[in-house]
Amino acid sequence: MSRDFDSLGSDMATPYDIVHLTEVGSTQDEAARRFANTGSPVLVVADRQVKGRGRQGRSWQQPDRAMFSSLAVDTNWKPEHRTLVPLITGVVVSEEIALIARVVASLKWPNDILVPDGKAGGILVEVSGNRMTVGCGINLWWADPIEGAAAIFSDDPGPTAATELAMAWATALLAELQAESGVWRASDYEALSVTLGREVAWEGGTGTAASITESGALVVTTSEGNIAVHAGDVHMRGWR
Repeated sequence: MSRDFDSLGSDMATPYDIVHLTEVGSTQDEAARRFANTGSPVLVVADRQVKGRGRQGRSWQQPDRAMFSSLAVDTNWKPEHRTLVPLITGVVVSEEIALIARVVASLKWPNDILVPDGKAGGILVEVSGNRMTVGCGINLWWADPIEGAAAIFSDDPGPTAATELAMAWATALLAELQAESGVWRASDYEALSVTLGREVAWEGGTGTAASITESGALVVTTSEGNIAVHAGDVHMRGWR
């Protein structure tokens, strides 16, 4: 079941089509399919997602109320700059959570959204040709969350909260994507990061997270000097 947001009035005008679904297999797949059919930017928002996936194919647990959303757009960003999009999205989403939910959100490199009680969401970016599909899942309210998880609202915010937050982050991100290719706010990301200054481990070794490069890589200080980690899992030691 979808809802046409054009009926909500001119104040809801957006530079993308909006589709709200009560349930979907994957907002990523649905947004990509609709974009392929129309060629127009589209934001898909779902209350429930039954075949969602996280980065590296991880599944997504279903809270009591959530925002499952994906924005599919055409991009002229160069391939070497597209690795920045998950980080830019993280900054945008964190800022919108602070405005809408009045809670401080932070970022665990590269794509986890955290609140004081735990992980509240994540970001997934998939690219096919010039089509970029940016997905964001956020726990809005969870009466009894699983271990390590949290939500951005302490009480049920109601059925319109998902679309409100999705439209906020999608509109802000689209403005970023339409800016000059490769421009991003590294300092803003670093200010929100809980990874920097922490001991981290990855498949190639261990060290202390020091900074984020202009390409979005994590600089880690090791006994052999600084190295840049571009891909793979990075785990913060002692993180719940």
